[in-house]
Amino acid sequence: MGLSAGKHDHAGLCPDAHRRADRGKAPPRLSAGPGAGRLTGLFLSLCLFLTAAAAEPLRLATWAGDFSRKGPGLLLKDLVSDDPVPGMATLTAARADVILLTNVDFDAGLVALGAMRAALGAAGLDYPYLFALRPNTGMQTGLDLDGDGRTGGPRDAQGYGWFSGQGGQALLSRWPVTLLADHSARLWTTLPDSAIAPEDPADDVQRLSSTAHWALRVAHPDGPLTLLTLSATPPVFDGPEDRNGRRNRDEVLLWRHALEGALGPPPPGPHVLIGNLNLDPQGGEGWHEAVNAWLDDPLWQDPLAGQPSVTWDGVGPMRVSYILPAAMLTVRNAGTLPPEEGAGPHRLVWIDLLPGADPRR
Repeated sequence: MGLSAGKHDHAGLCPDAHRRADRGKAPPRLSAGPGAGRLTGLFLSLCLFLTAAAAEPLRLATWAGDFSRKGPGLLLKDLVSDDPVPGMATLTAARADVILLTNVDFDAGLVALGAMRAALGAAGLDYPYLFALRPNTGMQTGLDLDGDGRTGGPRDAQGYGWFSGQGGQALLSRWPVTLLADHSARLWTTLPDSAIAPEDPADDVQRLSSTAHWALRVAHPDGPLTLLTLSATPPVFDGPEDRNGRRNRDEVLLWRHALEGALGPPPPGPHVLIGNLNLDPQGGEGWHEAVNAWLDDPLWQDPLAGQPSVTWDGVGPMRVSYILPAAMLTVRNAGTLPPEEGAGPHRLVWIDLLPGADPRR
């Protein structure tokens, strides 16, 4: 469910960028002549440059920091206690305008997320708008998917989880958020060109999303953005059937099918792919061609090419968390923040971009 609270008061932070021209005076006309077209072109180019220079960049971030606990309600208990909660210092340091968390426990009232917002507010960060829905993690299928002779275990769920909502997704935003599309309930078999094995034990009930696939519209005053979110299953912890590898491949490619119109009307742009794809372009296990389909596509840009987002024991540095904006967007800066002790091995990934599409691209 989505939840908003507080007054939206950020539109006035960039008065120069948002102020309309004084309509009380008529602008001077350019005189006609051989150079008028060239002067007009130079004038428009100058206006575009000045507008871009005056605009305040939007900071997007995603983090697979560990805000998951061993039981329902335990995250909230930590957040309302007097003890420091690992991960909160990193969220404060990131100072993101919009952040997608990809490993945070869900509760129906977004109470824990609200407590997180309150703690960040005490540190000077204002997030009037929250969004989260029940994820597929911990949602039981009623089947023995892992073949251990029992049902109800974490691997028998639609997405790995000991309880419903464990390790879900959540968005905190300075600006209003609207859900445009939710493909979280889509059956794996319904994805075009699906890699699901013919003998899969749950082909009639298995959802593709291990966590969620949401298209979220962020209403920034300089122009809206559509975030294509996901948190894919890791392509490991299976056997020779490579079930997790196959599923990860299809989770990573779902938004490409959606943008092609294969899953219904595509969400409007400009788009940003954001989340934990759990797939490195080269290293480790997995169908690397799935993420490389995004990285090699000229319609998208990669501000953090080659930068790892996690270091695994015994495996080394890998890139699994991504923010990939459409090529039409202007990126000002990008980077990562190091892992925080007690909050897992992942780095927070962030980019600064200008929300309005660049008409010159």
